Amino acid sequence: MNYLAPTTVEEATQLLSQTPSATVFAGATDVIPQIRAGRPEPETLVDLKKIDRLVSVASGDSGWTIGAAVPTVRLTENAELGQEFPGLVEAAGLIGSDQIQSRCSLGGNLCNASPAADSVPALIVNEARAVIASGSGTRTVPVEEVVTGPGSTSLAEDEFVVELVLGHPAPNTSDAYFRLIPRTEMDIAVVGAGARVTLDENGNCASARIALGAVAPTAVRVPDAEAALAGQPINDETLAAVAEAASAACNPIDDKRGTVAYRRQVAGVLAKRAVKAAAERAAQGAK
Repeated sequence: MNYLAPTTVEEATQLLSQTPSATVFAGATDVIPQIRAGRPEPETLVDLKKIDRLVSVASGDSGWTIGAAVPTVRLTENAELGQEFPGLVEAAGLIGSDQIQSRCSLGGNLCNASPAADSVPALIVNEARAVIASGSGTRTVPVEEVVTGPGSTSLAEDEFVVELVLGHPAPNTSDAYFRLIPRTEMDIAVVGAGARVTLDENGNCASARIALGAVAPTAVRVPDAEAALAGQPINDETLAAVAEAASAACNPIDDKRGTVAYRRQVAGVLAKRAVKAAAERAAQGAK
């Protein structure tokens, strides 16, 4: 196996163009266990953590830029980021152990393409965009267009995610993320639910975005739940509608972590909790 460590985006894209069989990694917290579990070893591994742009975090007038290989511990320790995106930071903090978080990243969590990835629903509700590089330049797409199924993405062989871009939240806006796992720590989500809520001047829901993980081949938006909240107070009636819509949006599987019926039930419960928590945070920010 060859190991390559480019130091610029241009060098990395050139290497990938010349080596179609190469596999990129941002932390190796997925690729190494997969190889040890019996997956074929790639001929060439390309380490992206030596590229400054991929390990940078910056906030400007238009929003945040988070390098695809930034260790998640740097996100959970960033107070300013946590104030604007508490749910996303919570989700990032659930990826693996403390040791893993010194290596794992949002870009890796996204491109590993697990349906149960914790950060992906949180990225989707916050309208994150992925900047993707190739030998022909860069393109920017919504995060939800990156993953196409379990273990598969829309990226070409010579493409990789450079950074994730998030706009600053609107006033009176916040987010939340909840998951259910069989153990107290270090496990894969049975269901994950992210929500972002914007409140109007009367405390009603002006708009909402809700996404679920581990209940379909990819993370899924729940537009019916979002529509049930728009212009409405967040109360028992509207939260019940959110739960019903979330359960209906699921297309889960039966496995050792949960049955189809169980996952649908849990999806409704967690979606409701995520909306309520996001709304409470938005209300606190409005004071």
